Amino acid sequence: MGVNESEPLLRVQNLTVSFGNEKVIDDLNFSVSEGDVLAVIGPNGAGKTTLFKALLGIIPYQGSIGWRKGIKIGYVPQRMEIETDIPLTVREFLRLRGTGNFSEEKAKAAVGSVLLPENILNSGLGEISAGQRQRVLIAWALLGKPEILLFDEPTASIDISGQESIYQLLHHLEDKYNLTIILISHDLNVVYKYAEKVLCLNRSKICFGPPREVLDLEQMQKLYGGDHAFYHHLETHGH
Repeated sequence: MGVNESEPLLRVQNLTVSFGNEKVIDDLNFSVSEGDVLAVIGPNGAGKTTLFKALLGIIPYQGSIGWRKGIKIGYVPQRMEIETDIPLTVREFLRLRGTGNFSEEKAKAAVGSVLLPENILNSGLGEISAGQRQRVLIAWALLGKPEILLFDEPTASIDISGQESIYQLLHHLEDKYNLTIILISHDLNVVYKYAEKVLCLNRSKICFGPPREVLDLEQMQKLYGGDHAFYHHLETHGH
């Protein structure tokens, strides 16, 4: 294939993003290797979604964002970007993502890949649950056959049981498709359970590495300031 397997899929160097005179991300450096599951954590306003927009090339930035040549990137937004009460079935929604060779077989394979039943293709987008819509968005992203998936808070609008199943699904997809995953999460339980690396972001990099090695009380205080809920979590879970 001619690809150096030791080369990172993504290398970010001296990344700075400013809106006017305000630096939202300041001199950020990190890399992502093939097969990684990287969780990006930090308080509201820390620059997490801005980082994703920079990685996707949809906002201007300074510094360097180096993707492996030819890599295919999938993106799953935090919520459905279209009105869910429009008269559109899941099948029709997926067809919008498909190319000219889109087929019923590809539609069935897409929903099957995210562990949804085939008959959901006949359902309207507004008729299915928030968790099912999240899976449909993942199926949409997978139609592009990506090597890396970016998830912006995949469980923001889903109940607790649905959250757990979404992360189990991500684990399933990682194994089945050899995917690399970058996700934004506010749930430290998820970070410890599913992420191999964590990027602690509050406009600049606070910490980076395996969660159990870098997430300690000192780093959490730097990251979240006065939010004692996170300290309580660390203490009660023995991290």
